[in-house]
Amino acid sequence: MWYTFTAISWQQVEGVVPGVSETPKDGDLIEIFFLGFQHWAVCVGHGYVVHVVPSGQFAGAGVSGLKCAFAKTAMVKKELLSEVAGKHRYRVNNKHDDKYKPRPPNTIVQLAMEKVGKEVPYSLIFKNCEHFVNELRYGVSRSDQVFQVPAHLTQVRCS
Repeated sequence: MWYTFTAISWQQVEGVVPGVSETPKDGDLIEIFFLGFQHWAVCVGHGYVVHVVPSGQFAGAGVSGLKCAFAKTAMVKKELLSEVAGKHRYRVNNKHDDKYKPRPPNTIVQLAMEKVGKEVPYSLIFKNCEHFVNELRYGVSRSDQVFQVPAHLTQVRCS
């Protein structure tokens, strides 16, 4: 289901979306839809999420633009989902629960909170926001957005 956030309650916006949890809980992954890409965060309770923001960016700016592609570091932030998503659509999407065993919710939240305020390595292809949340939930760093990039765009050729 698609959700919108009002104060600290979740509300259904649209119909059912396959593979998506119906009620957000601590440790759930939140997929936010920006133009041309998704941003990912992890729910830590009371309307807050933890996510990475590439250096030189802030959540309200949409976590996008040229700076995002070239950033080498990111800041881990705890912010209200309503501020991170703005007017963009988002949903709970624990899409790899069938492939990987999720950590217990309290462990996910604890790991996320330990990272808040820290600067971490960032790479649009190898260490982005989706890698970050999957590492927290499953202990596996992966990004399906990157898997969708044609292989020739991710290879570096030295002459």
